[in-house]
Amino acid sequence: MDTDTPADAAERAAGLVKRMTLEEKCAQLYGLWRGVDADAGDMAPHQSEQNSGVSEDEAIAHGLGQLTRPFGSAPVPAAEGAANLAALQQRIRASSRFGIAALAHEECLTGFMAHGATIFPTALAWGATFDPELVGAMAQQIGVTMRSVGVHQGLAPVLDVVADSRWGRTEETMGEDPYLTGTLATAYVSGLQDSGIIATLKHFAGYSASHAARNFGPVYMGPRQFAETYLTPFEMAVRIGRAGSVMPSYAANDGVASHANPQLLQTVLRDEWGFEGTVVSDYFGVNFLNSLHGVAADRAEAAVLSLAGGVDVELPSVDCYGEPLQSAVAAGRIDEGVIDRAVERVLTQKIELGLLDELPEPAAEIDLDPPHARALAAEVARKSIVLLANDGTLPLAAEPGRIALVGPVADDKAVMLGCYAFPNHHGRNDAASIDSDDPYPHVDMGVSIATLVERLTADLPAAAIEHLAAGSVLDASDAEIAAAANAAAAADLAIIAVGDRSGLFGRGTSGEGCDAPTHALPGRQPELLEAVLDSGTPTVVVVISGRPYALGTAPDRAAAIVQAFLPGQEGASAISAVLTGAAEPEGRLPAGVPARPDSPPATYLAPELARRSSVSTVDPTARYLFGHGLSYTEFTWDEAALVSGAQVEPDGTVELAVRVRNTGERHGTEVVQLYLHDPVASAVRPVQRLVGFARLDLAPGEAREARFAMPVELAAFVGVDGEWTVEAGALELRLARSAADTVAALNVEVTGTRRLEPGTRALATQVTAATVVG
Repeated sequence: MDTDTPADAAERAAGLVKRMTLEEKCAQLYGLWRGVDADAGDMAPHQSEQNSGVSEDEAIAHGLGQLTRPFGSAPVPAAEGAANLAALQQRIRASSRFGIAALAHEECLTGFMAHGATIFPTALAWGATFDPELVGAMAQQIGVTMRSVGVHQGLAPVLDVVADSRWGRTEETMGEDPYLTGTLATAYVSGLQDSGIIATLKHFAGYSASHAARNFGPVYMGPRQFAETYLTPFEMAVRIGRAGSVMPSYAANDGVASHANPQLLQTVLRDEWGFEGTVVSDYFGVNFLNSLHGVAADRAEAAVLSLAGGVDVELPSVDCYGEPLQSAVAAGRIDEGVIDRAVERVLTQKIELGLLDELPEPAAEIDLDPPHARALAAEVARKSIVLLANDGTLPLAAEPGRIALVGPVADDKAVMLGCYAFPNHHGRNDAASIDSDDPYPHVDMGVSIATLVERLTADLPAAAIEHLAAGSVLDASDAEIAAAANAAAAADLAIIAVGDRSGLFGRGTSGEGCDAPTHALPGRQPELLEAVLDSGTPTVVVVISGRPYALGTAPDRAAAIVQAFLPGQEGASAISAVLTGAAEPEGRLPAGVPARPDSPPATYLAPELARRSSVSTVDPTARYLFGHGLSYTEFTWDEAALVSGAQVEPDGTVELAVRVRNTGERHGTEVVQLYLHDPVASAVRPVQRLVGFARLDLAPGEAREARFAMPVELAAFVGVDGEWTVEAGALELRLARSAADTVAALNVEVTGTRRLEPGTRALATQVTAATVVG
C-alpha cells in the first residue's frame, strides 16, 4: 500500500483533478471489460445491448478508471495472466498524462473467481458457520491471492437479507437475518481489506426483497422494514468494517431506482454513516436507468441521474460515463463539479493503493490454490454442514454393510460450487447444459474437486457401495427412479443425495437469474426421494443446494438429514467426514427449511400476525427454523442469569451469561443464540430477532460460560415518527439453541426513552467465552 495518509491522498487527488481535462476526468469514472487472455464475450442477458461502440484504444486514450475482471473472464495460467495484466497496466499508464494505472476488480463471492483459484463455499454456507473469525480469515486469504496477481478490488460480500428463498441468488447471501449477515459481512470486509483489497458491499439495498422472488424484480416495502432489515447489515459493514466500496442494487424500491437515489447513496450512506469510499455501479446499472427502468430518456440523462445520485464509477465498461456524460456537461445538464467530486474519490483510493507509483513486478510463479487455502476452504465447508435430523444412524458405523448411494448430485463435481465459482460461471450458454454429459466444454474445473461417491468410497473402505444417479438434477425416467428404489430396498442403508447445480440465467437450478417457482426440489427429485424412503431401508438424506428446499416426508421418515449449502471444492470431504463421524456437525441454519413446496415466503423474522394463527388457513411455519442444527453429543445449559441489573438506562448495556456443558462422549460445538423480544412497542415488531451469538467448542465434560454485553440501543427501532428510538418498558432476552428452541428468558426494564441520531446507534453485542473449572 502507498505511504500517503488518507488526508495526504485526498489532497493529492484534489490537486490532480484541477489539472485534468474533462476527458481525463471521465476516463477515471468508467471501466474496460477485457480479459488478460481473451475478450470477455457475453455472460449475461442485456450485455450485448449495452455496447457503446467504443474501441479499447478509444477507451484508454485518456487513461482508465477500472479494469473489469481481467482474470474472471477467461481461463489463463496465473503467472501468465499477471504478466499480461502488468503489460496492460503499462499501456494504460502511458496513455495517462499523470501515469495513473487502472484499478483492477474481480468477483470473489466463493473465492477469487479465476481459473485455478481455491473455490470456497458459498456465502450461505458462511452463514451456516456462525463463525465471524473464520469468515474473516477466509476473506484475508482470498485477498492475498488476488493481490498476488495485481488485483485491487473485490466485488463482495453480498449483504442482501433473504426474504424468499425461491430467489435464485439466495446462495450468495448469508441468510435471512440482518444481524448474522452484518456480523459476518463485517468480518469478511475486515479480512479482505487487511490484505490490501477494497471490499465492495452489494447490492445496496433491498434487492433480495424483489416481488415474487424474481431477479431484477421491483421491490415494494416501507421505510421501516427497509431501514431495520435491509439497511442494517450495510450500516454494520460501513461503520464497523469501514468498507471501501458500495454497489447499488439493480432494483427499484417503491419506484425509485437504486442507481439514481441520492437519499440512499448520499444522505444515508455518506451523510449519516460517514462512508468515504467509492460507489460503483452494478454491471450496466447506469444504462438500465434508460433501457429497463425508463427513468432516463437516453444515455446522457442516465449518466446525469446516476452521477448526481451518487454513483461514482460506471461498470463494467465505458457507456454512459463516456461521451454521453461529456455532452451533458457541454449542454449544461450537469455541473462539472459533480464529476470532480467522483474523480477525487476514485483518485484518493488509487493513491492509497499505490496506483500512481511504480507497480510491482509480478512473480514468475504463482499458486492460486495453495495447500493452506485448501485447508481453510475445508474448514469452512466442514463447519457449515448442518445436521437437520438424526435418529442415531449418524455417524455411520465403521462397517455399515451394503450402501445404496443414489441421487443426481452424488457423482457430480459441479454441484459443490456456486454460480460465481469459475467453472459454473463459465458454463455453456444454454439451459440444457445442466442436463448434458459435458456441461462445461469450454473450461476444466481448474482445481481438484472430489465427488461424494469418491469420498465415501475412500472413507468407508469396508462398505459395499452401489451408486445410481437415478437421472439428472432436472429430469429422470420412471425406470431410473424405480431402479434407485430397488437398490435402496436391497441395501442395509440408503444414502440419497439431492439438490442443485448452480449456474447463471437459466443455466442452473440455483444462482443469479435462476429463480424457482416453488420450494420443491428441482426436477423429479421429490419423487425420487419419496421412492427411496418407501423402500423401507433406513435412509440418510444429503441435500447439496443453494437454497433450503421442502423435503416432503423425509423429516418424518428419514433416518437422518444433512444439509450442505454448495460447500466448495472441499465440500465432498466435509460431507463425508460428517457422515462417517470423522468430523462433528457444527453448522446452524442461516435460513429456515420450508415445510412444504407451496409454503408461502416466510422467515423467522416476523410479527405475530405473520405466523401461524387462527385467522388464516395458511401456515407459513418452517419445518426447521433459523439457527437449527444438531450435534453428535449432548449439551446442558444452566445458570442463565443477568450479570448486570434488571433495570437499565436507554443508553446502557445489559450483561447476561449462560453456562454450557458437553455432557456427551464426543467433542462438539454449541451455538448459543441471543434473541430480543419486545412485548409492547409503539410500532409492530418481530416476535424476536437475533442480537448476538457465541460458538462454544467443547470437549467431553468441558463447560464454558458465554457472556453477552448487549447495548440497549440494539433494541432501537424506527418509530411511528420515522426516527430511531429506544422506548421505555419491558424487554425479554432469550437464550436459545435456535429461533424455535428457547432455553431461558430473562426480563429487563428500560427506564427511559431515547431518540437516536442517524448513524450513531450501537450495532453489535460484545461476546466473550470463558472455560468453567469444575
